[in-house]
Amino acid sequence: MNKEKKTILILGAGLSSSSLIRYLLSNAIIYDWRILVVDQDIEQVKKRIGGHPNGEALSFNAMNSKERRPCISRADLVISMLPAKFHVEVAKDCIDLRVNLITPSYISKEMRELHGEAEKAGITIMNEIGVDPGIDHMSAMKIIDSIRSMGGTVKSFKSFCGGLIAPESDNNPWHYKFTWNPRNVILAGQGGAASFIQHGEYKSIPYGRLFERLDQIEVAGYGNFEGYPNRDSLVYRDTYGLQNIPTLYRGTLRRPNYCKGFSVFAELGMTEDGYVMFESERLTPRSFLNTFLPYEKGLSIEEKFKKFLRQERMYLYEQFEWLGIFENDESFGMANSSPAQLLEKLLVRKLSLAPEDKDMLVMYHEVDYELNGQMKRITSSMVNIGEDQLYTAMSNTVGLPVAMCAKLLLLGKLQEKGVTLPITREIYEPILDELKTFNINFQEADYLIEV
Repeated sequence: MNKEKKTILILGAGLSSSSLIRYLLSNAIIYDWRILVVDQDIEQVKKRIGGHPNGEALSFNAMNSKERRPCISRADLVISMLPAKFHVEVAKDCIDLRVNLITPSYISKEMRELHGEAEKAGITIMNEIGVDPGIDHMSAMKIIDSIRSMGGTVKSFKSFCGGLIAPESDNNPWHYKFTWNPRNVILAGQGGAASFIQHGEYKSIPYGRLFERLDQIEVAGYGNFEGYPNRDSLVYRDTYGLQNIPTLYRGTLRRPNYCKGFSVFAELGMTEDGYVMFESERLTPRSFLNTFLPYEKGLSIEEKFKKFLRQERMYLYEQFEWLGIFENDESFGMANSSPAQLLEKLLVRKLSLAPEDKDMLVMYHEVDYELNGQMKRITSSMVNIGEDQLYTAMSNTVGLPVAMCAKLLLLGKLQEKGVTLPITREIYEPILDELKTFNINFQEADYLIEV
């Protein structure tokens, strides 16, 4: 391996890597880089590289330190697109071998504890540089820094993001298709209450009520959305320097009626993942639903389900009927499965992207601030629609910021050392500016509001 040529090692060639690899290969000719891409599925890697002269496909177990260390030792930069739980071990190798590292994942407690060692090694470990987290941090800090530079004080910060289906591919009553890991969607919000602060009051919403407490949001040109709260908004007070802010809320975006429908699954118990259902392999969608409904002599499953919905939610009935939840002709065929696993299979059947479908990423910020005795509001929205099934909106918005950060590091334009986030002007200004050239652009409005 030629050390004179700058070498980037990418660990993992999954769904979000295609746009990352394309960008780096296009810049590799300009800057004389060598791009090594590692995945256990070498055919997938070859497809991503497409025969590019500056790319090389490798196949080994990147989760194994003994297998990855020789490659890391010969790289100038490592980009870990592995599952988040492996990032800390990769980071330890990078610290030991004094190689910069980028990951798109949240900083874990264990990763944060490596800050001093990374600083001492003189390397940068950049995290949370995808879309959510990532583009949300950068666009938020751009707004917050702008308000502070004018002498204003931020009073309320709300931020939402959602991976959705593009309008031209929206052809079902849920107005949703899986654009990311379905299991993560099924289990969203579990494991604790959603916490945020609203008008100075701390709020906590348990999972059972998560999809009922919704914000109504309109994005110009794209219509109406609903937002439900993320698990912990309060950690962003320190991240954004908003320790005394009266309102801080982060949430996930969906189209209207999705959340109300998903709330029915949660209320029934179909999203539970902590136990195995009896003879789960024999269950059909119909018998799966009936497991969670009471026995009532003389009533059909449809009638019992309508009774469970109650009149005020009866408008949702067609959504469930469309899913095929009353079908009884074919079993799931999944032994030793939890309710959440069976629900995932039920939804994936009808809510998967078709070959011609395009996905959509929507981000929205609403920031209220006080300036010269007046209350003002900035709204900032970004909508990106995928190119196709390979270069999706999710792949573009996750992969491109990672790749642009890589370029800044290799060109010596990013000097901060240690475990860090993309929240300084040094990084967010050039990346947000370049993202505009890829149609990842925020539309802002700034206006007076009444208190």
